[in-house]
This record gives sequence, C-alpha cells and structure tokens, in this order.
Amino acid sequence: MLFRKHLFNSSEKKQIVAAIAAAEMQTSGEIRVHIEPRCKGNVLARAADVFNKLEMHKTQKRNGVLIYLAYDDKRFAIIGDKGINDVVPPDFWDTTKEEMSAYFKKGQFQAGVIHGIKESAVHLAKYFSHEAGDINELSNEISEG
Repeated sequence: MLFRKHLFNSSEKKQIVAAIAAAEMQTSGEIRVHIEPRCKGNVLARAADVFNKLEMHKTQKRNGVLIYLAYDDKRFAIIGDKGINDVVPPDFWDTTKEEMSAYFKKGQFQAGVIHGIKESAVHLAKYFSHEAGDINELSNEISEG
C-alpha cells in the first residue's frame, strides 16, 4: 500500500463528509471518521480512546460508530457505542472491516472509507431507524490526530 503525507485531499474529505450525511439519513446512529498517521499500541484501544475524546458516547441512544484509520501503520478499526453493542452480534463489524480492507489493499482508501460508512448505515438502520425530527448529534467532519 502506498500512503501519502495526508491520506485525503480536500475534495476527498468533502465526499467522505457527504457520505456520512447521506448515511445518517438512513439511521439515527452517528458515524465519525478519524484519521492519523500512527497508532501506538492496540488499534482497538486507540480507537476507543479517540471515541471517548470525540465524546461519541454522549449520543442519546449511545449509537455512535467510529471508523478509525492509522494510515502510516496500515491499521484501522470500526467500533460502536454501548447502545449498538448491546443489540448486535459479537462479529457485527467483521464483514464491513474485511470489505474495507479489500479496498485499502488496492490503494483505494477513500472508496474503502465510503464503503464502510454506507455499510455501517445499512447495519445501523436495522436497529436504529431514522426518525422524524432526528438531529445530527455529532459532527460529520473528519477528525485528525
């Protein structure tokens, strides 16, 4: 895999943010993407730390999802909040993660992230349907570390 100094250019970031906004029209769940060059230690632990720093646990239904990428280290994770984890099977994110990995192996990072966002929304909608008057509780902007 080839990585660049910054994983996404401004146009790619706008398309990812638009994909998040569109995905959140299907579910009351909240989706965020966080990117950073390096991940010290366990990738799931780091994703959980970022999840907390972004205050994703403060959604009303505890149904936030974080797609975390450490691009120089070629590691990523998808994690959900307690509300999601209480109702889904333990391997809930495995298929989506495998599909995203296939994109990443081909150097298609933006496509992989957008695929992960879309798949997250499809899965979340089964448990957390979009409701009239649903508000966007978390920023759709990509956070960076």
